[in-house]
Amino acid sequence: MIRDKSAKKTDRKSGKKAGMEQAGLPKGVIAVAPPSFRRERALIKRGVWPVAGCDEAGRGPLAGPVVAAAVILDPKRIPKGIDDSKRLTAERREELFEEICATASFAVAFASPARIDRDNILRASLWALARSVRALPEMPKHVFVDGRDKIDAPCDCDAVIGGDGIVMSIAAASIIAKVTRDRLMSALALDCPGYGFETHKGYAVPEHREALDRLGPSIHHRRFFAPVIAARQKHFPETVEVEPDLFTADGEIASDISVTI
Repeated sequence: MIRDKSAKKTDRKSGKKAGMEQAGLPKGVIAVAPPSFRRERALIKRGVWPVAGCDEAGRGPLAGPVVAAAVILDPKRIPKGIDDSKRLTAERREELFEEICATASFAVAFASPARIDRDNILRASLWALARSVRALPEMPKHVFVDGRDKIDAPCDCDAVIGGDGIVMSIAAASIIAKVTRDRLMSALALDCPGYGFETHKGYAVPEHREALDRLGPSIHHRRFFAPVIAARQKHFPETVEVEPDLFTADGEIASDISVTI
């Protein structure tokens, strides 16, 4: 028997297209799988428990702290719809925040602008992530952290690039960190009106840059981020020339806080 290979290819392509149409996806849109509990469950089967996920929010903004969160999900009570916080609406994040708080163990830690200025943003973020894990009510046996860098945690640690979209526990931590930081920035807006922290959460959007140029930096701004340096040069030129050594300062920063909720 001679088979028509071209017809077979056509059928395969049409079948794929039909499948996309049945899924309700418009042409050119690729479905993104939600995070799974697969990695955590594999550890549980090996007797490794508790297993935590951790993530941070606020590495990019010009103002406010980095907020890190660590979460241990209850395998029997995982809220439905957990996803990378960036894929969720603000309203859905708030809903899932409350559900995660009600069903999971979690802790948050803050790296203040002073620590960011002293250590640099990467080191401050890793410090806060490790602090959040240590603040958990029960120390995990294993932790998954979002990104390419492992943290100084008292347990085994796996760094997962893009982990907030892959690992369920990390995704839950991303929601806790994001909602906590958004609420904090709204509170800071009351302390420092005029910057618009309640809307842009400290990110370098045009409205924030304009306010920074007009008002100068507040105590909540990160001194060594370029737009903040430019604003200090304009409003407080006498403070720009004498800078601290970012890598030799000793001691803890008083405004760094860890909290278990």
